[in-house]
Amino acid sequence: MLSRRDFLQMSIAASAIVGASGVGDWARLAARQSLTQNDLLDFETTGNVTLIHFTDCHAQVKPVWFREPSINIGVGEVSGKPPHISGKAFLDAYGLEAGSPEAYALTSEDFVNMAQAYGRVGGMDRVSTIVKAIRADRPGALFLDGGDTWQGSLTSLKTEGQDMVNIMNLLRPDAMTSHWEFTYGVDRVNEIVENLPFPFLGANIFDNEWDEPAYEPYSMYERNGVNIAVIGQAFPYLPIANPRWMFPGLSFGVREERMREVVAEVKDEGADLVVVLSHNGFDVDRKMAAQVEGIDVILAGHTHDALPDPVVVGKTLIVASGSHSKFVSRLDLDVQGKSVKGFNYRLIPVFADVIAPDPEMTALVEKERAPFKAELEKVVGKTDSLLYRRGNFNGTWDDLICQALLEERDADIALSPGFRWGPSLLPGEDITREDIYAATGMTYPNAYRTEMTGEMLHTILEDVADNLFNPDPYYQQGGDMVRVGGMGYRIDVNKPIGERITEMVLLKTGEKIDRDKSYVVSGWASVNEGTEGPPIYDVVESYVARKGTISLEPNTSVKVTGA
Repeated sequence: MLSRRDFLQMSIAASAIVGASGVGDWARLAARQSLTQNDLLDFETTGNVTLIHFTDCHAQVKPVWFREPSINIGVGEVSGKPPHISGKAFLDAYGLEAGSPEAYALTSEDFVNMAQAYGRVGGMDRVSTIVKAIRADRPGALFLDGGDTWQGSLTSLKTEGQDMVNIMNLLRPDAMTSHWEFTYGVDRVNEIVENLPFPFLGANIFDNEWDEPAYEPYSMYERNGVNIAVIGQAFPYLPIANPRWMFPGLSFGVREERMREVVAEVKDEGADLVVVLSHNGFDVDRKMAAQVEGIDVILAGHTHDALPDPVVVGKTLIVASGSHSKFVSRLDLDVQGKSVKGFNYRLIPVFADVIAPDPEMTALVEKERAPFKAELEKVVGKTDSLLYRRGNFNGTWDDLICQALLEERDADIALSPGFRWGPSLLPGEDITREDIYAATGMTYPNAYRTEMTGEMLHTILEDVADNLFNPDPYYQQGGDMVRVGGMGYRIDVNKPIGERITEMVLLKTGEKIDRDKSYVVSGWASVNEGTEGPPIYDVVESYVARKGTISLEPNTSVKVTGA
């Protein structure tokens, strides 16, 4: 029987690339249940190019808890393929041992006990230690930031992203791309970009007035005699998923033909290696890799997937490096004659109790947080439940948010967007103001209260479901399903749009939701300009303070079929 490594290498060889994985090393570490910094950073330096990938930190600068999803459904051709596996199926697929460090890092299995055993993850001072170690081992390594960097915390909201700009400037990325950065508004983005000491890339961002690229599409680097092109691909669906009025005059989109043109352009300029720094989302990247020739590596972002091996599509390696400062990826490549002859890869989990903090970064992080210390540390309440966000249909943070909307806004039904950002809290922990902002801190936070008919609610659920479960990845926008409070429904993920959502029920009465009847609905994060209502973080804080201790019952309101 072929081992997993043999299978991986045969698959890669079929694509004319031979590689190696760091998972075997993790398995040995798991056997003795002990970790050191050297264990995590040990790496067989390969070839002549090193890429360091870091993405979707969402402004989390201190170590956090972060639970991976227990449900990650893929549809169509990607059903059951990474990253659309979770829990025990994930461990089985990669040959990983339950209870091991990698099981804790990569799955939700026994999360609370595992968290208590292995500790928090992330922290920008730990990330800095890792980046510095890789650079010391491979001078000239390219460090690339996949975006969603400036948003997602109390301090980033209060400083309009400046705290994260200062922190990332100390880390010295070679380039970045973007998504939530634009929710500070295009003027603020341009103000920051003008002073960045590295390129802000987006080949797919166009100025509508002039019909030309609004930002640098790519940047060229020479390392060890290898000419490397890094092409930026910003989140394609910004004007749909986020408020268009915040960045008027800009258009985005997948722009597959544009990518084809840029790949040809950088090759004409002498690129030996073509890297796409992407915020497409994993399935969009997989389709793009299959349809655009000449891309050697895609560094994937947006969907927060963390995979211990690259996914190989033709001759393209796709790397997924997780989120919330939980992982740093190192990819070494042997580039000869304008092609990749071999590679070595490691997804490095940032175990905060194992990686020594970099004192220089620790000092900067504390300096950036100091003006907000009292706010950050204010204890609002306590949770008896595990609070997490990730999952296709519900997470307990959003269950809490929906309950706050129902009670604080006196609504029949609550809607909370399917955002994937926000760390976790363990049972028994205090809920601080910092924790609430880490799940709600954004620039269009107003908690609206309005009336919607049953038909409108059905249309909203169908539209969001199609964004998530359309079998064509180019029609997927990468979030999770809108969370609901006060109602339940059944969804068949394999049905076409308009037929997925059935059996909508108002929970407080048990009655079927009437398409012609109006219901009081409260939600937040509306993309409509001028939305009125208190900020969601104030709504949640008021609710938690009033309740004192949060205890959530298991959410069984959504019935899923077809998966």
